[in-house]
Amino acid sequence: DPEHELPASDDASDVVGEVEPRDAEFLKLKAERDTLLDRLARLQAEFENARKRGSREQQEFREYALADTIKTLLPVVDSFERALHTGRDTKSEFRSGVELIYKQLQGALLKLGLQPIPAKGEQFDPHLHEAIEMVDTTDAADHEVLDEMQRGYKLKDRLLRPAMVKVARNPKH
Repeated sequence: DPEHELPASDDASDVVGEVEPRDAEFLKLKAERDTLLDRLARLQAEFENARKRGSREQQEFREYALADTIKTLLPVVDSFERALHTGRDTKSEFRSGVELIYKQLQGALLKLGLQPIPAKGEQFDPHLHEAIEMVDTTDAADHEVLDEMQRGYKLKDRLLRPAMVKVARNPKH
């Protein structure tokens, strides 16, 4: 029926008019979705970074607290060592008990990560040893640690206290 038919130009403009707003809406929604997905990814990354940072800070605090606690116990360890060194020639049940307590304390500190720093007979290392006396001698190598006045300790890889030592110095001829 030719009377009821729409002109071809009107029909084409209606189709184009309907498609273009849909395409525009689709593109707009797609851009919004992409923006939201990007924001979500960034927020997830920020959250993960914050979680890792919080975990790292918590671990650092634990290690700091442990180091602080062990530092307060080191004078007790020193006193044990001096007491055991002084009475080493005497054998008694009391001395055996003190040695046992000292070994238990050393074992507990070792489990926490405390490591004594080797000193006597070692080459002087300013990062680990504190020289309190230089001794002129030819009986030992230059800069060899002759004696340990106070033991030094590390907690894992961190220096807690340097060893206080006497160091050999070979006199120049």
